[in-house]
Amino acid sequence: MIETEVLIVGSGPVGLALAGDLGWRGHSVVTVERGDGSIFQPKMDLVGIRTMEFCRKWGIVADVEATAYDRDYPQDNVYLTNLNGYELGRQSMPSMNKERPPAESPQKRERCPQNFFDPVLQKFATSHNSHQLRYETEFLGFEQNAHGVISSIKSLKTGQTQYVRSKFLVGCDGGKSVIRESLGIEMKGKGLLTYTTNIIFRCTNFNALHDKAPGYRYMLVGAQGTWATIVAINGRDQWRMSIIGSAQEKKTYTHEELKTLAHKALGAPFEMEILSVLPWQRAELVAQQYRQGRVFICGDACHLTSPTGGLGMNTGIGDAIDLSWKLGAVLKGYAGETLLDSYFIERQPIAKRITEFSTGNLTLMKQVPSSPLIEEDSKAGEQVRLEVGQAMSEGLKREWFSMNMHLGNRYVNSPVCVYDEIESPESQQAEFVDAVNYKPSSRVGSRAPHIWLDEKTSTLDLLGKDFVLFCFEPTDNAIVNLRKMASALDIPLQVHQLDNSQAKILYAKKYVLIRPDGHVAWRGDEGPTDPQALWRKLCGHDAINQVGSAHSSKTLVLSA
Repeated sequence: MIETEVLIVGSGPVGLALAGDLGWRGHSVVTVERGDGSIFQPKMDLVGIRTMEFCRKWGIVADVEATAYDRDYPQDNVYLTNLNGYELGRQSMPSMNKERPPAESPQKRERCPQNFFDPVLQKFATSHNSHQLRYETEFLGFEQNAHGVISSIKSLKTGQTQYVRSKFLVGCDGGKSVIRESLGIEMKGKGLLTYTTNIIFRCTNFNALHDKAPGYRYMLVGAQGTWATIVAINGRDQWRMSIIGSAQEKKTYTHEELKTLAHKALGAPFEMEILSVLPWQRAELVAQQYRQGRVFICGDACHLTSPTGGLGMNTGIGDAIDLSWKLGAVLKGYAGETLLDSYFIERQPIAKRITEFSTGNLTLMKQVPSSPLIEEDSKAGEQVRLEVGQAMSEGLKREWFSMNMHLGNRYVNSPVCVYDEIESPESQQAEFVDAVNYKPSSRVGSRAPHIWLDEKTSTLDLLGKDFVLFCFEPTDNAIVNLRKMASALDIPLQVHQLDNSQAKILYAKKYVLIRPDGHVAWRGDEGPTDPQALWRKLCGHDAINQVGSAHSSKTLVLSA
């Protein structure tokens, strides 16, 4: 019998992030993975800005920046008929070396495909002595009761079956999650969007075979619209071509057929080595539960999204961070059942938001107005190309500049936050729909905003494993009592008195209490009159239907 606090099934980026964060917080974890850790088809290549903030907290930014992706390679998105045909438009984007963090964050997004990013997360997760990572190990099943979970696992090398006793079990086992299926959790949404085929191929001189300026993503538009994309997997010699397909027809391609399509995309025959082929189904689906008892699901097991937006993995890592601190709080003994229930309540609206946005990007990309004249050397053809280029350039800006999808995921109906300020449901809905315009705020449920306190220290650097209270004025007796009550209840709390005029303006209130996941739990210009009631609510000891404030009757909890 193997004993651990948390058993994680699946060692993709979400499983490794969850294991790493739990280990970083001092908890024992066993992760099992059927594969051997090899990545033949990197399913993601964008590490979003919020995920990079988590990497900063974990101290692994330098590892991400040191991976093998060519950091001088331009990141332009290019729209064209083929690479030796007409360029229809281009969204210029800087290389990783030239891009700088925006004002809203100490970090920037990174181009780091899964075959590079997974080893970084693996190194981080296995750096904790409390974590065991077992590759080539099959998860067979589980039984749970009020006290824990007993799972059976099998070594694919030796055939030996073992049992794992854990307090909690988390399925990070992907879109076809065995754990989700065993729990009978339903997925809802638009369902199948396209049958798509990915081809990873090697061509050392690919960009020398055409006359276009290099780009990260080439989007190919023909007479029937957008039919394929080619992206630079390592910025050197490896490329991923995606045949977008439709939801009506499932095609199986031979290698020769795939090479013919690649030649069509280039506009000329060329030598290429196909490294791997992956037929897959693009879908929009969200789970209707994230938990049953002591068993949870996380990442793609919770939500399936089109990759048009680069948000799938990043949303899953957001799930992992939310779940990690909550499991840790319960394991440490200071949190209650409602905290675990809040995982679904907080994260499912984010999954719906992300999946709908990503499907919208796919729709915009596929439904650009096109015509058989698009490749014709004529005035009519020129007009078609102009219209297609304008439609893609304008329509897809929301995908290229979607900062509010990464940093603006606010929890507005959480049972473990205290909402004391009445807000308009209309403004909440507008904020929820807006993909681009992120407005930093310390409103309850928001990601705590970034301000540089000195040349190297961000406000985010003060946030770690504990609750954090930012004080912008001398503390009153109520704040003193809040600290004493936290100590009495064994709730980890760090207090920072901040003397920074920019931060004071941005954070807006004298006191801002931030959760271990970096989201604001409570704020005010005076301390709570009942600190024990406040802590009970924030740590999940109140009943799930009790939405009143711990210290004010003026509470409005808004649905996303």
